[in-house]
Amino acid sequence: MLLKRRYLPSLGSFATFEVAAKHLSFTLAGNELNVTQAAISQQIRGLEKSLGVTLFIRKHNSLELTLDGQRLLTAVSGGLDIICDAINDINAPSDPPLITCSGTNAAIACWLKSLVDRFRSERPDVRFVLLASDEDDTLRNFDEVDLSVICGNERCEVGESLYYLFPEIVQPVCSRDYLDQHGPFPDAQSLVQADLLDLHRKHWTADAIGWHPITWDDWFRASGLDVPHLSPSMISNNYPLLVNAAVRGEGIVLGWHHLVRSLMDEDALCALFDAPLHVDRGYYMKVNQASLDKPHVQEFKDFVLTGLAASEQERKPHGAAIGDGP
Repeated sequence: MLLKRRYLPSLGSFATFEVAAKHLSFTLAGNELNVTQAAISQQIRGLEKSLGVTLFIRKHNSLELTLDGQRLLTAVSGGLDIICDAINDINAPSDPPLITCSGTNAAIACWLKSLVDRFRSERPDVRFVLLASDEDDTLRNFDEVDLSVICGNERCEVGESLYYLFPEIVQPVCSRDYLDQHGPFPDAQSLVQADLLDLHRKHWTADAIGWHPITWDDWFRASGLDVPHLSPSMISNNYPLLVNAAVRGEGIVLGWHHLVRSLMDEDALCALFDAPLHVDRGYYMKVNQASLDKPHVQEFKDFVLTGLAASEQERKPHGAAIGDGP
């Protein structure tokens, strides 16, 4: 007849048995459990009676486990370990919510990071992992990535959740110090002899970029000027580096609105004149399928989209249009 759980001896008697079996001494077991040797002996006898087996061979000055005792010790030790692990899991503090985002170096450093900072000022319990690369176009498909900032919806698979962020708008910007020292720059023609900061062609051919380049040549042509021998003072494939150089007063950079807007709000950069170039391409936020049911991911997504909607109502720039954007 199988023993049912409700007829099992108390958990305490099994715990006492484990200690006695570990020491092979009722006296040492009593010392560990802070009870008398007689109390240990009585509890073991009660357990043996309940189970109908002998657990110890009692010798004059020692104890030995019987075969039944050895089998029970293995089961009891394993069972108590499982109980302890479960209790530790229950009592352990839950991991703080984590959001993993991916994008190009510029998208992460110049745009998303400021949003993360503002979001964490309200939700400091949320942690972020920001994966930035201009070379690895597969970051957005990593299982651990929740949100990705991408250019163009043709980079996505059917069924992925996309949220439109903003159009591509480009405009010359520089620091006020540079403007004061080298300006004024009233029109596009006045920029021809200025210190221009430009993106290297390697930036545009990187795997995570790979779309039509927008250069100073494009901006001048869209403004009605053909400058055949333009010589920028600094060229780099790293857009955040060029933006930082502009902030330090080293020249004028083509400012993608979403990447330099926070610096313009802080007055670290300023637009030279109202001649934005509209690029016929948009940016999107992709939410990975596995992250759709994560409340903190949805909260951050809504935070981003709500903030964008509010800011776009305040400023709606207009300008010329050209093929694709960065």
